[in-house]
Amino acid sequence: MEKSKWKNQTTITEFILLGLGNLQEWQILPLFLLFLLVYILIVVGNITIVCLIAMDRNLQSPMYFFLGNLSCLETCYSSTILPRMLVSVFSRDNRVSFNSCLMQLYCFCSLATGECYLLAVMAYDRYLAICKPLHYAKVMNAKTTIQLAASSWLCPIIIVIVIIVLLSGLTFCGPNEIDHFFCDLDPVIHLSCTDIRWVSLTIFIMAFIDTFPPLLFTLTSYIFIVSAILRIPSNKGRQKAFSTCSSHLTVVTIFYGTLIMVYVLPKTDTLRKLNKIFSVFYTVLTPLANPIIYSLRNKEVRESLKKAFSKASRIMRG
Repeated sequence: MEKSKWKNQTTITEFILLGLGNLQEWQILPLFLLFLLVYILIVVGNITIVCLIAMDRNLQSPMYFFLGNLSCLETCYSSTILPRMLVSVFSRDNRVSFNSCLMQLYCFCSLATGECYLLAVMAYDRYLAICKPLHYAKVMNAKTTIQLAASSWLCPIIIVIVIIVLLSGLTFCGPNEIDHFFCDLDPVIHLSCTDIRWVSLTIFIMAFIDTFPPLLFTLTSYIFIVSAILRIPSNKGRQKAFSTCSSHLTVVTIFYGTLIMVYVLPKTDTLRKLNKIFSVFYTVLTPLANPIIYSLRNKEVRESLKKAFSKASRIMRG
């Protein structure tokens, strides 16, 4: 009944992001400085990883090539959310145009799905290295690594474009307040004053096709990896094998764990209230955690970082 009334209203041209709710009523400056610091750390941390991989010959391998791509993706990923969020917190201008909202949604969905594919590619790399070590160099050659990385960036684009086209075909003429700190898919769809059942079903099917196969592939790879590690006779050998994939497994757990909490679990009142908090985990904390996890738990990255700091200090001393 309400939606039929909305159809007589003027089509809206902008949305209002309600942000973090009561948290945003907290002191503006501390909240702005907190997220600004987090964004700086994300960009600096991930770009540092990329630079180390590009400059250090010891990191010129498929595993680190994929890690460099992940760091680039995380930088772009957080840059679709945090700069706009910082503007909203500082200026209290929470308005976003319809086209800008769709653009943010497109970039966010593409990069989030791209991360699913890239994590699956990294799991496959570790599977070959641990389960098929004699075939690793032949299978994971330079051409293959470039093709796999490029596919991780490009594969999500087509399906996400279709999703955005479906969204742009909806009519928005009623409430225009999005109870979130960015333009997320579910809150935007439910603001439409047209029948969204078939659009929602189509988007769900396409999103499932685009994200479930990489998750299944990642889980399957790790089942084989864990099985192979457990068959190694010595404790030292098992620890060495596990250390090569523990950082990636930690990132996979954090990323998919929060995604499942936000998008898969039933929308109970409690979970609906916690959704924005969980969203902060995969949009803000995951890109921040990745360079920390890989630098602290990866011996080669730690050594490369030490050499880079040592070289920088010598240059500064003249």
